[in-house]
Amino acid sequence: MAGEQSISGEQAQPGQLIELATLPNLRDIGGWPTADGRVVRHGMVFRSTALHSLSDDDGAALRALGITTIYDLRTAKERTEAPDLVIGERANLSLDVLADAARDIPAKLHEVLVDPVVVARMNAEWTRGQGAEHMSESYRHYVSLPSAIVSYQRMVDGLLGEDPAALLIHCTTGKDRTGWGAAVLLSALGVAREDIYREYLLTNDHLLPTFTGLFEKFAEAGGNPEVLRPLLGVDARYLDQSFAEADRVWGGMDEYLAGCLGLDDRARGTLRDRFLQ
Repeated sequence: MAGEQSISGEQAQPGQLIELATLPNLRDIGGWPTADGRVVRHGMVFRSTALHSLSDDDGAALRALGITTIYDLRTAKERTEAPDLVIGERANLSLDVLADAARDIPAKLHEVLVDPVVVARMNAEWTRGQGAEHMSESYRHYVSLPSAIVSYQRMVDGLLGEDPAALLIHCTTGKDRTGWGAAVLLSALGVAREDIYREYLLTNDHLLPTFTGLFEKFAEAGGNPEVLRPLLGVDARYLDQSFAEADRVWGGMDEYLAGCLGLDDRARGTLRDRFLQ
């Protein structure tokens, strides 16, 4: 069944993609090496897009991964418009990262994906540079916005209290809020910064191709697909903004993990014992 190799196969690669047609960009974030010579366990932490469009077969494949907890980083509006389908017996924690944001593009990506009027307005008003700047602002928010701080604190608290079973982190497109959540966990586990970027950038390989139809429709309507690319893909410069904000506000990533999220040395040791091998 899909996903079994990611859990138990010796050939599983870091950031292993689990190919489910109705859940693009589903990845196992295990396999990355850490500074102390260990490796992030496979089959424990997954990341994906939202679960509102799952087919029955893909839902069964997702259940087979043994996921017991889902961290949903979307806004209340996103959850109402596209509620997750129920996947067996599991806890679903709603963590509204962007609740305090007056304007934030990741929270509106669902509209971009389904509303041609929004797409047309974006084409008329935006340039590629504006899209990238809006995304950069969002990534700074992930570190300093009060609702983001509370949400990622709750995520970390859940990881610390989690039984040794599988969990899933997702937002709408599974790339921005989810990307920072994965970066937080991998940083706490001692994964090298360059590998954290590698994991993050895998989204461009696995998610962008699923938007081919959207790019084509945008172009057919007279739009420039390059306006969409900064919004629907990821860029190392976006993640740079989050790390830079941690440096600016907290003095560094270690200080952010400890002072903001409560991941002191003891807590990080607990995470490493749980999620490393």
